[in-house]
Amino acid sequence: MEEQIRKYILDLGVDDIGFACAQDYHSPKSYKITKFLPDAKSIIVLAYKVLSSCESPSTSAAQNGYMDLGVFSRFSSYQISRFLERRYNAKVATIAISYPFEIHDDRKAIADFSHRHAAVAAGLGAFGRHNLVIHPKFGTRVQFTSIITNLALKPSPKSEDFCTHCNLCVENCPARALDEEGKTDVMKCLGNSLPYGLVADIKFEMQRLGSSPAEQQKMLMSAQYGRLRQSAHLGNQYMCFNCLKSCPIGLS
Repeated sequence: MEEQIRKYILDLGVDDIGFACAQDYHSPKSYKITKFLPDAKSIIVLAYKVLSSCESPSTSAAQNGYMDLGVFSRFSSYQISRFLERRYNAKVATIAISYPFEIHDDRKAIADFSHRHAAVAAGLGAFGRHNLVIHPKFGTRVQFTSIITNLALKPSPKSEDFCTHCNLCVENCPARALDEEGKTDVMKCLGNSLPYGLVADIKFEMQRLGSSPAEQQKMLMSAQYGRLRQSAHLGNQYMCFNCLKSCPIGLS
């Protein structure tokens, strides 16, 4: 069964796949896996090589590269889930790259599910100094999605540690979010990488409410407002990929 599933997935164009036992998924901050599927037995983790355009000096080209990947990954997850349900009468829960996720006051900037921890459990890599997963072939230039299922699948062998601890990711982080080894300061990271995210949107609206009509009109015609609106409609616009781009692992 595992080989049939693997062949189907790779034939869709997904770059790599790993299987993990649900009990081997250990994410300290995310929800328990049974929240997504009460009788979860396995996780199928899908790996997608990031396009080279994602390292373009043009932020719009880089953003479009990630948005294209998001569309393809959603299509792939849906096709695979339909295959699992039809062929094996499986139950599934698809977990996309990011949105949507639950938002609570006591869980700020914490995703429901950690693809990184799932990928490690599925043998698709190991954590590096930057707390990203380093894939054996693609290095950090990879993204993951997951499908939780009630099928009992044989887990993939664990991956070795590929990080060279060169510290380039730490040195090239403009927010100094990686200074403490084993921890990413999420608020420092998001403050720099998401300049047009939710926090920026709230600050803009608070400033606008306290401004005169003439000042409000000027604010609504500004590039900042346009970027905030674009981000709200298209999804978060990440403006920094330094930890990914500076990692030498996987470069040919």
